[in-house]
Amino acid sequence: MLFIAIAGFLSQSGAFYVTGIGAAFLASLVLAVLNALVRPILFLLSLPITVMTLGLFSIILNAVMLQLTSYFVGANNFHFSSFGVSIIVAIIISVCNAIISSHFVNRRG
Repeated sequence: MLFIAIAGFLSQSGAFYVTGIGAAFLASLVLAVLNALVRPILFLLSLPITVMTLGLFSIILNAVMLQLTSYFVGANNFHFSSFGVSIIVAIIISVCNAIISSHFVNRRG
């Protein structure tokens, strides 16, 4: 439900909009399917650019995945006001995933 939290965080600006929990859950499922099917192809196509930017281009790929998610879920339910906002949301999601992953790795060992 990270989409709900980020939408609440950015609610004052209207930059990122999610209608509710159902739309956030649907967006999560769509994003997971897109990451499994489309992202590997885009990653291979953009590998030279990703290497030249030392991996920073992967943030742009994550933003593209979020834009595709918005397209498939529907702009009425899940919407970014601009591509720049989707980059910011991609960065926030990446940081949150890194924190959550490190927390669970530390719990194991």
